[in-house]
Amino acid sequence: MTDAAIPRPAPGFWAHAGHVLRDNPVTGFAFAMFLLIVLAAIFGPALAPYDPLESNAARALQPPSADHWFGTDNLGRDVFSRVLVATRLDLTISVAAVALSFVVGAAMGAAAGYWGGWVDAVTGRMIDTIMAFPLFVLAMGIVAALGNTVENIIYATAIINLPFYARVARAEVAIRREAGFAQAARLSGNSDLRVLAVHIFPNALPPMMVQLSLNMGWAILNAAGLSFIGLGVRPPTPEWGIMVAEGANFIVSGEWWLAIFPGLSLMLAVFTFNLLGDGLRDLVDPRRRT
Repeated sequence: MTDAAIPRPAPGFWAHAGHVLRDNPVTGFAFAMFLLIVLAAIFGPALAPYDPLESNAARALQPPSADHWFGTDNLGRDVFSRVLVATRLDLTISVAAVALSFVVGAAMGAAAGYWGGWVDAVTGRMIDTIMAFPLFVLAMGIVAALGNTVENIIYATAIINLPFYARVARAEVAIRREAGFAQAARLSGNSDLRVLAVHIFPNALPPMMVQLSLNMGWAILNAAGLSFIGLGVRPPTPEWGIMVAEGANFIVSGEWWLAIFPGLSLMLAVFTFNLLGDGLRDLVDPRRRT
């Protein structure tokens, strides 16, 4: 047998990840930006030059300068410090909400797509009930009913994102449940649960990874939107949505920096998450690991 006829083993995860990053520079840029956001979330409170809650009337509404890179707000608090510290809270809300909705929604959709019948009917009615409401209005109602705490914002954001994962998982699993590799796994003695979890679900992951990255951006926007209308995180906690809402009152009078810098941070985070989708899809796609 020649060397060309010898099958090559599939590359490891890190080798595959390196290939994906080299193959698509935009994906590499997105992961670099995501790493920067994660580092800001972890080390932001330690790196902030000022206490984000410390007010000083003597330095109120100062424009950006060498001492205060993003200026100060109407209470004299350093805007850069508040934007930096707010990264942890906004990223926590986004990641926690998306992880919760992904796990629950993917499990519901996969079960509905594989077994069908009453499981599909019950799951479908639950998803239809959620989708019957405008999603942001539903999140507003949940937070208003339960109280505007961080935990309730996460639950509300997770609930409105459930249908996306459930529908994608149901469609992808239903397509593959009678595929040749699935039937071969059953004939080999694997249980239905193992066939679904080990053989079918990994092949359904790639499109859900794209949805996951988009939902992370939407989760941050949802949390910021709730804060903007007064149903999100309570002041004086640093949060991008609160800062944009507070800064909007001062744009007309010329203090543009109060809303611009938190808004730019929000836009950059959403932009990064949107770019991550293709890279995450390629990383988990079994067909690319050859």
